[in-house]
Amino acid sequence: MGKRDELIAKYADDLKNKCKMTPDMDLLTKVTIGCGPSIYDADAATVAAGQASELETVKANFLMKKLGLADGPQLMDAINAVIETYGRSERNKYRAVVYYMLVKHFGKEAVYK
Repeated sequence: MGKRDELIAKYADDLKNKCKMTPDMDLLTKVTIGCGPSIYDADAATVAAGQASELETVKANFLMKKLGLADGPQLMDAINAVIETYGRSERNKYRAVVYYMLVKHFGKEAVYK
């Protein structure tokens, strides 16, 4: 099992135990691959939910660019809902898990087909 597979297993575990979701492993794998090399960097692999600039980056680079969503308050509402689901007090909010939940929230699985 390679490093990426280990990370995907860790992300699936977070989805099951912390977010109370049953992960679609195929989609989770594709979202993780889509994150690129950032998943191997301790700082880039997580989302700093307490930093407004980080949340703006998730909105602009992932929701608008990658998923093709139009800007509006619903985007930040969705990000905040995902952070709440993950747990605000959870220290490590993995980027791949946050992105996966956002894809599910907006029903944008087709982007990864």
